[in-house]
Amino acid sequence: MTLVKFNPEKKNSSLLPGFNDIFESVLGDTFFNDRRLSSVPAVNISESNEEYHIELAAPGLKKEDFKVSVERDMLTISTGQHTENNTEGKTYNRREYSYSSFTRAFTLPESANVERIEAAYTDGILKLNIPKKEEAKAISRQIEIQ
Repeated sequence: MTLVKFNPEKKNSSLLPGFNDIFESVLGDTFFNDRRLSSVPAVNISESNEEYHIELAAPGLKKEDFKVSVERDMLTISTGQHTENNTEGKTYNRREYSYSSFTRAFTLPESANVERIEAAYTDGILKLNIPKKEEAKAISRQIEIQ
């Protein structure tokens, strides 16, 4: 029989090897911690020859909850959602309200045409299409070799 000294500072200080690893892998998983602590929605940014595309995942909101603005070359997307359950005729010992908000800001390139930005919110995804200025669009043509 081997005696194992208990050391609370050491990560694997359990009498049963691997026991802490099980809980650490589930409870200490960065996926769960990041999702629980982060209130900033995920975003996908892509580019085509004609425009830039931004897709922001924000399910459970309404299009009226969003504020999208452009100032100079800064595109800002923000929202604030306040939930209050109004139930008349009840006396509460405890009543909880919910408020969530976020702000995402993106620096637009000089080639972006800020005058023609379009936004749509469907199925929990806010989609923004930012057209490129005509002079910024890539011209493609076949070059004849002589």
